[in-house]
Order: sequence, then C-alpha cells, then structure tokens
Amino acid sequence: MSNLKSEQAVIGLSKQKWLWMAAREVEPLEALFHDKAVFVHMGGRWGKEQELEAIRGGGIHYKQADIHEVSVSIIGTTAILLNRITLLAVVGGNEVTNPFQVTEVYVQEDDGWKLAALSFTRLLTPEQQH
Repeated sequence: MSNLKSEQAVIGLSKQKWLWMAAREVEPLEALFHDKAVFVHMGGRWGKEQELEAIRGGGIHYKQADIHEVSVSIIGTTAILLNRITLLAVVGGNEVTNPFQVTEVYVQEDDGWKLAALSFTRLLTPEQQH
C-alpha cells in the first residue's frame, strides 16, 4: 500500500475510532486496540483492558471529538497521527470540554492497522491550539 493510501486509511480509522468511542461501541474498539496498547490521560495511564472497561462502564464517555487538524507520518510499518481536537467528555459524572493534542500510534499487522498508543496532551488555552 502506498504511503498516501496508508495515510488516508489511518486518518479514516482514527475518525471512526472517535465515533465508536462516542457511541461506546466496545467490540470494534477491542479489535482496533493492540493487545499491548497504552493509553495516557490527564489522570493516568493504563492498558487496553482498562481503557475498554472505562468506555464500557461509563468511567469515561467520549461524547464528541471536534477535530480541528490532523496529520499523519508513516515510518515503515508505524503510523504516527496527530489530532488537534476539542473533546467533550463525561469523566466521573462531570461533563468537561478540553482542548487536546492527541498522539495516536498505529502499527501495521497482517490484518491491518492496530492502535498501539493513544496519548492526550491538554493544551493550555484554545488560542494556543495552533
């Protein structure tokens, strides 16, 4: 697959991931997340099962991710995707909106791309999102 096609595939997968997270659709996320995936949030870091449980149980409800900017770099069988988003989420029963730079790392395996890392970096103010 050419880099351009790979980039488009990863961007599409990332957008779909946000929709699955918003809908709390755990099954497709379970297939997308690599077994050794890591997730870094403002409140800590954890693995695949903890992330799926947080989504399934409502500990974190990613209600809506407004994507302002997206870029992806393919390095061999690794894709690094950067999203600048405004995330509306419910965390611990409280609805919060935060500007984030989200780093997503995907690895290519026989059955397609798998999400290996998802890291949220909170931006200080919306004006500093550029």
